[in-house]
Amino acid sequence: MNGKAPSLLVTGGSRGIGAAVCRLAGARGYRVAVNYVSDEQAAERVVADIKAAGGEAFAVAGDVGREADILAVFEEIDRRFGRLDALVNNAGVVDRMARVDEISLDRLERMFRINVTGSFLCAREAVRRMSTRHGGQGGAIVNLSSAAARLGSPGWYVDYAASKAAVETMTKGLALEVAAEKVRVNAVRPGIIDTDIHASGGEPDRVAQVRDALPMKREGTADEVARGILWLLSDEASYTTGTVLDITGGR
Repeated sequence: MNGKAPSLLVTGGSRGIGAAVCRLAGARGYRVAVNYVSDEQAAERVVADIKAAGGEAFAVAGDVGREADILAVFEEIDRRFGRLDALVNNAGVVDRMARVDEISLDRLERMFRINVTGSFLCAREAVRRMSTRHGGQGGAIVNLSSAAARLGSPGWYVDYAASKAAVETMTKGLALEVAAEKVRVNAVRPGIIDTDIHASGGEPDRVAQVRDALPMKREGTADEVARGILWLLSDEASYTTGTVLDITGGR
């Protein structure tokens, strides 16, 4: 590591699970690149929290739905940190509740461009920097899936569920491709978590609607998911790759 703290990129790091990952990673000694799309103030608040706790971080704008933006984000990390040790592919979108026979082509293209293609391209750039095949020192990637990938989300958003299933398949395949190159690739599969992603999909009350049906009778928190992600990034998970960790409260 050349005496420097490990560096981490969190896509979609300005809010929700991404912000929780950034703050926890900063507290555990990572230098953190907080990626955001449009809410610069929110990203800078996360950066300020990390710095106030003695950590190192910076905010970097970029839409993971655009390859040019992704390349610019990674180039900025090269400039600021000199290397990349970890990636959390957190950025993603949902949409309004809809059956498959109501879904438009534009919605499908947006969903898969951001949730799937964006995750692939970020993973590609990370591997190019981490893999011993490319002269790197190794590293770890954690992708964000969802319990929807396992449940299918009928009547809600099958397209979102399918996009997250694709992320899980990518996780397994990439893990096997780079296992001998000192890069570990895992995923987490959150269940119902108290973040604003439900509101962004037009269902701000969804947590309250399903709470009583959950095995633990409560939703999870972004911090609980972040702790699972940081474990997968850490040396404590040094023999773990190609794994999807359920953080669903038994759902």
